[in-house]
Amino acid sequence: MRGSVCKIWSLAAAEEVGTGGDHNGSDPQRRKKRYHRHTAHQIQRLEGMFKECPHPDEKQRLQLSRELGLAPRQIKFWFQNRRTQMKAQHERADNSALRAENDKIRCENIAIREALKNVICPSCGGPPVSEDSYFDEQKLRMENAQLKEELDRVSSVAAKYIGRPISQLPPVQPIHISSLDLTMGSFGSQGISGPSLDLDLLPGSSSTMPNLPFHQIVLSDMDKSLMTDIAANAMEELLRLLQTNEPLWMKSSADGRDVLNVESYERMFPRASSHLKNPNVRIEASRDSGVVIMNGLALVDMFMDCNKWVELFPTIVSMAKTIEVISSGMLGTHSGSLQLVYEELQVLSPLVPTREFYILRYGQQIEQGLWAIVNVSYDFPQFASQYRSHRFPSGCLIQDMPNGYSKVTWVEHVEVEDRAPLHRLYRELIQSGLAFGAERWLATLQRMCERFACLMVSGNSTRDLGGVIPSPDGKRSMMKLAQRMVNNFCTSISTSNSHRWTTLSGLNEVGVRVALHKSTDPGQPNGVVLNAATTFWLPVSPQNVFNFFKDERTRPQWDVLSNGNAVQEVAHIANGSHPGNCISVLRAFNTSQNNMLILQESCIDNSGSLVVYCPVDLPAINIAMSGEDPSYIPLLPSGFTISPDGHLDQGGDGASTSSNVHGHMGSRSSGSLITVAFQILVSSLPSAKLNMESVTTVNNLIGTTVQQIKAALNCPSS
Repeated sequence: MRGSVCKIWSLAAAEEVGTGGDHNGSDPQRRKKRYHRHTAHQIQRLEGMFKECPHPDEKQRLQLSRELGLAPRQIKFWFQNRRTQMKAQHERADNSALRAENDKIRCENIAIREALKNVICPSCGGPPVSEDSYFDEQKLRMENAQLKEELDRVSSVAAKYIGRPISQLPPVQPIHISSLDLTMGSFGSQGISGPSLDLDLLPGSSSTMPNLPFHQIVLSDMDKSLMTDIAANAMEELLRLLQTNEPLWMKSSADGRDVLNVESYERMFPRASSHLKNPNVRIEASRDSGVVIMNGLALVDMFMDCNKWVELFPTIVSMAKTIEVISSGMLGTHSGSLQLVYEELQVLSPLVPTREFYILRYGQQIEQGLWAIVNVSYDFPQFASQYRSHRFPSGCLIQDMPNGYSKVTWVEHVEVEDRAPLHRLYRELIQSGLAFGAERWLATLQRMCERFACLMVSGNSTRDLGGVIPSPDGKRSMMKLAQRMVNNFCTSISTSNSHRWTTLSGLNEVGVRVALHKSTDPGQPNGVVLNAATTFWLPVSPQNVFNFFKDERTRPQWDVLSNGNAVQEVAHIANGSHPGNCISVLRAFNTSQNNMLILQESCIDNSGSLVVYCPVDLPAINIAMSGEDPSYIPLLPSGFTISPDGHLDQGGDGASTSSNVHGHMGSRSSGSLITVAFQILVSSLPSAKLNMESVTTVNNLIGTTVQQIKAALNCPSS
């Protein structure tokens, strides 16, 4: 194989070197004289370079050309040939693994069929009648046929590179399954053909962290001393912002929100005025307070731990990473704890870019039962042009209250330079400061703390599966499974560069962002996962949109998982005071997938709501309900996010429903922004190619879903 490939390359390279790219030469003797073989030294140097960089750029090829005495085109041809050779090797390995897997499945199928012949019903003595799809012989035949088809495709591709035919399984009749049948969470491998995309997918999964800039940061003692001074000054400023009312903070006449008086702020903190005078930036400042069902010390512990911080705010914090602990503070209280943190904040929509910060997070116990935590930007010169958001002293004051509650006062104060114009759908929400403001942080904190409280309380399951009431361990296991599902869903929508997704298309003509990655997480199906998301506006209040998605009677109007069939809730776990905050297990009627259920979590607060769902088979649900570790149950969630559009309500639809969820954001919205996202397993083979028809189909799938939602809510289709 290698000799024939080298010969092909050598002939092509000789033609280019000898004729300057003129392929019309008519003297075969002259072409034969220009035949060239590489020396051992040249091959050794090229191989070494290939290991470091299989795709050298023009500058690197010119350098190799000068070093080895070869023409740039020869260098280019050698690397093209070497990449083809490596690809052929990978195809052969995949082919071999697939054939072995196919043989194993074929043997298992034979054993199952033989076992079925000998099964006797204990009641009547005859053959059993079962609707369980796992023991359906026809289902086994279909699965085996699909696997053989996939093997044939891989074998034909591998044969092109190996140069000789590969023994294949006997031909089978193709099984035509609807490309929209997503009940098993699989897609694109059932005979869909079309031009394929040969992509170098990012390895790993969305939880894998790439080589981000903070990996390059090394702090000196002088840096740490400066950071300590900055954090102390920031804490002093935050306390004044938290505890001072007029004239520093004024009440908005429109919605009663606290609005920062910039003139008073500049007089009180003159060192910040140089930032505020910059005409190219926009200032967002907000303050809010409320009662949270968690004690102060527990809150401080979660805020000072980046992993718990992300767990507490999955809809806001796309990623957080502690770069260095400058001071660990007092043991048990975190007082004096100072950390340098990299953080990305998000709005759950492909239309809104994330905001990235390097911040100093400093915690201090003011007195018994009273803590303050400040976040302030620390700007590194080498990244100054990369991140256009600056956080002035922001954070919260936490005061213990009786019965394990806390009063939390939150301040967000950010300077933003928008690189590109804000998308028209989110312009009002972002410029008003609501998208990343204190109200959203506090509303999310209150809801998540209620969820944690429900996790600790037993006996609040209102409906149960199969007559078996979940034990306290079973309820906690189900809640952990659902939380992982929601976190995965939020990550799939995020526009953060820190998540390892390869973007196939931006917001194309149908407004859908399509991305994919190789999934390797234990809690994810292995293979290539495609994600598609879009955002649209409806002139309906967020509460009414949420009620529509929650209503079992209207679900067939939009849910492709149930194939238009009615669904029934067979298990219910409350995880908040609002009746919409719950975890459900749903079963679809009149479907061939009797073994398949839908796990769903819905949550709502005055900053917005989520409805996230995922197909999960019955044995997996039983594992979670019994209290076993649900970490390895594969999840591929889809769903919806609903947020207010930021426009003031004039007493219409929004006013009639806003009383259901109290707060500034819910009461001011006249319309809703809905993001719909699907995750689909394209192929269980990591080396599989995504064909364009799969992308087109998922675009059409989302477009159809959006149109069905608009029609059901009596909204214009355009």
